[in-house]
Amino acid sequence: MSDTPIYEIENLRLSFPDMAHKPLFGAAPRVEILKGISLTIPRGDVVGIVGGSGSGKSTLGRAMIRLLEPDSGTIRFEGQDITHLGEDALRPLRRKFQMIFQDPMSSLNPRRTVGAIIAGPLRLQGFDRVSQRVDQALDHVGLPRSFRSRYPHELSGGQRQRVGIARAIATEPDFILADEIVSGLDVSSQAQVLNLLDQLVKELGLTLAFISHDLSVIRRLCRHTLVLYRGEVVEYRETQALFDVPEAAYTRELLDAIPLPDLEQVWV
Repeated sequence: MSDTPIYEIENLRLSFPDMAHKPLFGAAPRVEILKGISLTIPRGDVVGIVGGSGSGKSTLGRAMIRLLEPDSGTIRFEGQDITHLGEDALRPLRRKFQMIFQDPMSSLNPRRTVGAIIAGPLRLQGFDRVSQRVDQALDHVGLPRSFRSRYPHELSGGQRQRVGIARAIATEPDFILADEIVSGLDVSSQAQVLNLLDQLVKELGLTLAFISHDLSVIRRLCRHTLVLYRGEVVEYRETQALFDVPEAAYTRELLDAIPLPDLEQVWV
């Protein structure tokens, strides 16, 4: 794994308007979700992002791939400042960072075939040999090429998530954000999808940020773990060290509250 960071984030702040407390006249007050987050992600790393509901996990992930606009701070991707780039400037970078969504049924267009879903980002980014690249993406995720003609409703939950992964890797990205992608799957399908991700990281040289509330998954998959609490980083260390001897009180609370099964009994 190269020492060159793929992400360098400094003092990142992001807020949303609080519509529940909007006055009759004037702008709504803003609620700060990310409160000065700084972190570095080395190329080829697998980073878990954990924290309770409302901690800012998904907000951080979406800010990293510029689906959200930060209020202040700096986001550097592969050395380039992308913090406030407009959509035209971001477009050629979109192929380099991709996202796998939590619910594949809502993120996959039900009116499009699997082949068309995977081909969409390829055509948008101007790739050639689109049909061949779709087949290669299906091969990578272990789905038959005959699935090109199927629709999302014809697939199981695990198969739909594999299609989401295939769409993400089709543009040959350097970085993938996976947001709670196994939370809706049964244990067997979870294991298969997570083993697939582990394999793809190694085969394709990906850098992965994995957002999850499931600490057992984080422990098994991720090399480093970032713990968020109310929009702030309370701990960011090597995963095994963090689980063995958590330094932050909040991390200890998380570990104490959630049973951690022996994943070697589940993962193959």
